Amino acid sequence: MSATRTIALYPWFKFFQNLIFWQAIWFLYLQQVLTPSEAILLYAVYDISTTALEVPSGYLSDRVGRRFTLLVAAISGAVGSALLAVGDSFAAFAAAQFMLGAAAAFASGTDSAILYESLDDAGRSDEVERQEVRAWRFTFAALAVSAIIGGVMARAAPTLPFTASALAFVGAIWVVWRMAEPRRAVQRSAADTRRALVRALVHPALRWLFALSVLMYGFSHLPFVFGQPFILEALEGAGLGSEAPIVSGTVTAIMMTVSVAASVVAVRLRTRLGLTRLLLLAFGLQIAVAAVLAATNSIIAIAILFLRMVPDSLSRPFLLARVQPLLQSASRATYLSLQGFFGRLFFAASLLVASTGAQTANTLAWEEIRVILGGYVLAGLVCWITLALTARGARLDPVQTP
Repeated sequence: MSATRTIALYPWFKFFQNLIFWQAIWFLYLQQVLTPSEAILLYAVYDISTTALEVPSGYLSDRVGRRFTLLVAAISGAVGSALLAVGDSFAAFAAAQFMLGAAAAFASGTDSAILYESLDDAGRSDEVERQEVRAWRFTFAALAVSAIIGGVMARAAPTLPFTASALAFVGAIWVVWRMAEPRRAVQRSAADTRRALVRALVHPALRWLFALSVLMYGFSHLPFVFGQPFILEALEGAGLGSEAPIVSGTVTAIMMTVSVAASVVAVRLRTRLGLTRLLLLAFGLQIAVAAVLAATNSIIAIAILFLRMVPDSLSRPFLLARVQPLLQSASRATYLSLQGFFGRLFFAASLLVASTGAQTANTLAWEEIRVILGGYVLAGLVCWITLALTARGARLDPVQTP
C-alpha cells in the first residue's frame, strides 16, 4: 500500500534532510572570510528567506501536493549546500542561505502533514505521536552523526562539510521520489483553505500552541547561532582555540545523542506531567541554557550546550501530535507554515537587532554574547510567565476540534 510505504520512508527523509555536516563549523568558517556581524546577518538572510517563502510554500502544499513541495525543499537544500561549498563572498553565501531558507520553508509543515495524512489513509492516525517520536529520533541521529563527521571534515578541508551536505540532500530527493501523495492532500479550493485556517486560528488550544511554537523556535536557535563563537572564546581562554572545529562538532554530536536519550523518556514524562506542564518545562529549559551562556564563559559551561535540543525532544513530537487532529486537511500545511513564518520572523528581527551589538572585529567576544543573550533571557522569562498564566484557558489536554 502506497500510504504504508510513505510512512516507512518518512523517517529516512528526516534522516537525509538532517545530515547537516556543516552545522558545527558554519560560523567558524564564515568568520574566516567575513566579519562576525556579517556572519550573524547571513543567518538573518536564512530566516528572512524562510519567512518570505513559509506561507506560500504551505499554500502550495495544500493546493498542489505534499510530495511536490518536499521535492522542491530537497532540491533547494542541495543547491544551497553546494553554493556554500564553492562561494567566496558575502553575496555568494547570501544566495546559499536563501536557498537553504527555501529548503526549510518548503519542508516546514508539509513533512508533518504528509506523515499524518498517510497514517490517516492507512487507518493508523492513532499512531501519530509514536511516529513523530520515531522520526524525531532519526532526525537527531542524523544531526549527531553529521556533526562529529563534519568537524573532522573541516580539519581536512573547510568546504568539505558543505559538499557532503549537498550529497545528503540528493539522498532526500531520492526518498521523496519514492513516496506517494496522500489522497486528501491535493486540489482543494482557496475558499476551503481560508475557511479552515480561520477556524484553526480562533481555536483556544491552537492559539496557545501557536504562540509557544513561535517562541520556542527562536530560543532553540540561539545556541546554534551563538554557541560556536562561545566555544571559540572559552577554548581560547584555555589556549585551545585551534581545536574549536573538532570541539564544536563533538559538542553537537553529544547534544544530539543526549536528545535521542531524552526522547526515550519523553513519553513517560508526557504521561506523568501532562502536555501543558511538559511544554512549559521544555520552554523553561531553553531559557535556562541561554542564561548559563550569558552568565559565564568558563570552558566548563560548554557542557550546557549538550542540553540544547532536549527541549525539542520534550515538546516538538507531542506538539505536532496535538495539533494535527485539530486541523482540517484543507489548511494543515498552511497553518503549520504560518506558525513557522511568525517564528522565523520573530527570530530574524531579533537577530537584526542583535547584530547591531556585534563589533566588526575578527571574532565575536563573550562580552558581546553576554549582553545579547542576557536580553533574550529577560524577554523569555516574561513570555514564560505569560504562557503559564494563560495555559488553563487553552485547555490543551482535552481533545477538541475546531
